[in-house]
Amino acid sequence: MPYHFLGVAITPNVRLAQAEMGADQIWLGDHHRESDSFTENELAFIAARDSFYMASVSETGWPYVQHRGGPPGFLKAVDRRTMAFADYRGNRQYISTGNFAANDRACLFLVDYPRRARLKIYMHVEKLTLDSDPALTSLVSDVGYRAKAERIFRLRLEAFDWNCPQHITPRYTEREVEQAVTPLRERLAQLEAENLALRSRIEAIGE
Repeated sequence: MPYHFLGVAITPNVRLAQAEMGADQIWLGDHHRESDSFTENELAFIAARDSFYMASVSETGWPYVQHRGGPPGFLKAVDRRTMAFADYRGNRQYISTGNFAANDRACLFLVDYPRRARLKIYMHVEKLTLDSDPALTSLVSDVGYRAKAERIFRLRLEAFDWNCPQHITPRYTEREVEQAVTPLRERLAQLEAENLALRSRIEAIGE
């Protein structure tokens, strides 16, 4: 059945915390849209990301948050309810991988810092070997990205929601900064060339 994100997130103890802060009436009722499949808006947002944060829970009950990164769009849409990504080799602790063997639930946070936008997603995670689904492996493989893929994670959507932009500090990647300053550099080079030409003309007149 379709779920509201808060239908998953809000537990009796969350309700108590909301009541203590006088916020319980804000979240009563069924006024949040169902989020059982991604729209074009979410798919475009996901396709533009080069990183996200992924939370899992261990058998001891401790949460663990891990950063995942790659080329823009490395988190691929299989369909409107399914995502997948190649899990590249890192420090080889395999904490998330082990956690998902015991509990397949995950929460993903995807952030667009320049636009101050944040998408949070509840998903169920399945670990696959690289040779278990050649078509999926081909989909998530990014030619030219120099990293060793060790497995594939396939994620099934449970619910998603958009966060408010409060307290998100705009940050820019090196590539975004380069794109922003390139027109300025080109304009500066043009002005310097014009200035040099004018100086040459003035000097010629003076002679």
